[in-house]
Amino acid sequence: MVTAAAFVGPWALQRTIRDHLHGQHGTLQGQAIFTATGSMHLSYEEIGTLTLESGAQLEAKRRYFWAFTPDIVIVTFEDGRPFHQFTPVGHAVGTDHPCGDDFYTVRYDFTAWPQWRAVWTVKGPRKNYVSTSLYTPAPSRT
Repeated sequence: MVTAAAFVGPWALQRTIRDHLHGQHGTLQGQAIFTATGSMHLSYEEIGTLTLESGAQLEAKRRYFWAFTPDIVIVTFEDGRPFHQFTPVGHAVGTDHPCGDDFYTVRYDFTAWPQWRAVWTVKGPRKNYVSTSLYTPAPSRT
């Protein structure tokens, strides 16, 4: 299992978004930074530029908190609401997250650590997309 300490620091972030409902596909280039807020607690912050196929560019930001227990990682939104849980080892399936009528599922892949992936599939009446995020150690980590 990957430990909290192993995540600390900057990560290069590449994300592809395939929106099957609206036909809007895009890519995000950015950085994710994990900061220790306690021995088993991390703050996750990402910032990047989302580029749509139309050429439009948007600044994207998000923040979560990760709490490590002996068996799982509990992820919450910035305001403390629960998001999902997973075990950071191998191919990991996270718990599902209903959001209104939309439903989020996630699968992590830690098999090529320190490179890792998160693939979110989102379906519902307003959403139908797959978001694939690839995290690689930022140059300052190596």
